[in-house]
This record gives sequence, structure tokens and C-alpha cells, in this order.
Amino acid sequence: MAQVKMGDKIKVHYHGKLTSGETFDSSAGREPLEFEVGSGMVIPGFDNGVTGMTVGEKKTVSIPFDEAYGPRNPEMVIEMPKDRIPKDMDIEVGMPLGMSDQQGQQFQVTIVEIKEEVVMLDANHPLAGQDLIFDLELVEIAGGSPLIIMP
Repeated sequence: MAQVKMGDKIKVHYHGKLTSGETFDSSAGREPLEFEVGSGMVIPGFDNGVTGMTVGEKKTVSIPFDEAYGPRNPEMVIEMPKDRIPKDMDIEVGMPLGMSDQQGQQFQVTIVEIKEEVVMLDANHPLAGQDLIFDLELVEIAGGSPLIIMP
């Protein structure tokens, strides 16, 4: 029976949990996740977790934060002057905001503190610093393109 290898296009159902047991994402009720293994479309620990699986196989993988979204970076918590936030916007701690950098790249930040003159924004990925657990079920190996290794 075929096993998943780097370069394969696969379909997988998943249930992602924190070590506390709290669900952060799941494909339940949706189409399975489809991606090419090793292409960088998913976190490295997910690629490693599906490698070697066969169609119909179910397993649980634990992914340490360094193979997921990396450690939390305190330098990614920034101050923004309150007057740069629209006056009609009701802001609160925990609220996500969409921002863009000087190159026009979109990214999400979360309000972590509101002070008198500034708002503290956290640009870390919400799952940074978290070890993750995924229940996986391989639905299909759709084949793949051979990876080309350049010397």
C-alpha cells in the first residue's frame, strides 16, 4: 500500500488541539485539507506527521512549537499611538486587527493592552509558543510531482 512521501499531493482530515485539549481548528464538516507534502503549505510538524501514512490510516501527532509556529517573539509586541486607530472603532483587549506593512503585506495583530496614549499590539501568530496536537486521517494520496533538487 502506498505511503505518503515528500512531493505527494494528499487529502487529510484533521482536528487540531492545544495541549489543554482546546480545539483551535478542524476540518470536520468541511472538505479535507489538500496540500503537497514538503511544499511549505503547512507547518513542518504537520508535513512530518503525515509522512509515511497510508490511505484510511488515523493517528495522533504531537508537534512541538518549534515545528509549528515557532516561539513567541517579545519584539513582535509593539506600541501604536491611539490616534492612529479610527475614532469610531470600539477597541478591546483580545480584539484582532488587520494591518499592512510598508510593502503592502497584510497581517493580523491582537490588542493585548490599552494604555492612555498607546495600544499594545501583538503581531505573533496566535499559536506561536504553543505545542499542538493533531488527530489525522489520511483520505487520499492524489499523486505528486517529483521534487527537483538543485545542486
